[in-house]
Amino acid sequence: MLYEMRTYRLKNGAVPEYLKVVGEIGISIQKKHLGNLVGYFSSEIGAINEIVHIWGFDSLDDRQARRARLAADPEWQAFLPKIRDLIVTGENKIMTPAVFSPLGGKVPE
Repeated sequence: MLYEMRTYRLKNGAVPEYLKVVGEIGISIQKKHLGNLVGYFSSEIGAINEIVHIWGFDSLDDRQARRARLAADPEWQAFLPKIRDLIVTGENKIMTPAVFSPLGGKVPE
């Protein structure tokens, strides 16, 4: 299992609007295609106006196929303009859990 961690820095004060529209519309579309939502967070201390969401995938191929299906979905394409102007920057990381992680992991080869 691997985890995709997406971090978005939003415009100042945009977190409530972003979370509202994602909660009402976007998350159901994402879950339909991406599946394993591990967590969705907003920052309280440290970097402000930040959103982090983490998705679990079986492999990079699984992630690529699921992301492609999401990108091709007309509902998702119609949703994106609702959040696009709220986002200032984005970062994406692929993470693998350590063998002792609560999420499970394997010994490095």
